[in-house]
Amino acid sequence: MHIDEEISRIRKNFFETIKNIKTAEQLTNVRVVYIGRKGKVSRLLREVSELPSDIKPRVGQELNSLKNEIEKNINDISLQFKGGAPEESIDETLPGRPYHAGNRHPLSIIKNRIIEIFFSMGFSLVEGPLIEDDWHNFSALNIPEFHPSRDMHDTFYLEGKDNLLLRTHTSPVQVRVMKHNKPPLAVIVPGKCFRNDAIDASHFPVFHQVEGLWVDKDISLADLKGVLTGFVNRLFGNVPVRFRPSYFPFTEPSVELDMGCPMCAGSGCSTCGHSGFMEIMGAGMVHPEVFKNSGYEEKYQGFAFGMGIERIAMIYYRLADIRDFYNNDLRFLEQFK
Repeated sequence: MHIDEEISRIRKNFFETIKNIKTAEQLTNVRVVYIGRKGKVSRLLREVSELPSDIKPRVGQELNSLKNEIEKNINDISLQFKGGAPEESIDETLPGRPYHAGNRHPLSIIKNRIIEIFFSMGFSLVEGPLIEDDWHNFSALNIPEFHPSRDMHDTFYLEGKDNLLLRTHTSPVQVRVMKHNKPPLAVIVPGKCFRNDAIDASHFPVFHQVEGLWVDKDISLADLKGVLTGFVNRLFGNVPVRFRPSYFPFTEPSVELDMGCPMCAGSGCSTCGHSGFMEIMGAGMVHPEVFKNSGYEEKYQGFAFGMGIERIAMIYYRLADIRDFYNNDLRFLEQFK
């Protein structure tokens, strides 16, 4: 048979064969038969070198063209078995696929709102290390050597590093800021903290705090009450607040700030222990020993406060379990915008 007739016959047989292709396995067999290493087209390509020189270039060009044509048709058909379609079959008038936009985590939403409020009052934002030394985390804050909070049952100490630990609060940043900055200063310190707590509805070993510090001449407890009352009213609306005497080693006098319970509007319920109020943060005037450890002169006064972001968020969103923030349940997280 003349070579041209055989090329024509192979082309005709190939297009007749692919009309009846039903499976990917059948398509693979067709590929092997026609353009595989021992396929019909591949065999003719090897025989081109034996043809007369006057027809050799033309026949070689026709065979390469046939091989490319067969390969393109096989690839187009294979898209059907892979769930795709040839490019020319795409309907460009169809609407695009919908996509899901992510949301901010509820703790990030509340943290950003807290920062925004204190920024408007003139506070600046600073950050500190998560790994602290014993002096900054305890001693500089007037926490005595045998205080229960130093115990390994409450604090994560780094193995092999006797003096290093995961900070238990954001208060160490107070000392770091005061050692490198002179008054007047007003800062907030949002950040992650760690305590060796058993996990339950109100405790988690990793949590977040916002620390605040304002130092200047003639700062008084009245300034503290004004700032924190304004903060509560900006975040929760016009709710009643009260300040109760308390004790913290790094402040004197110390207070705890309560706000009217949003669950019962102050009438008393199981959430607030039937008191009508919920505690939301601790605060007080900076202890003279803390000023001394930070290198400040006695002429300065200041106040400090600290709140748990998880607690604020639970009150704001009326949630009962801190674990909801860390379960990564999209059904829960998608509720927050």
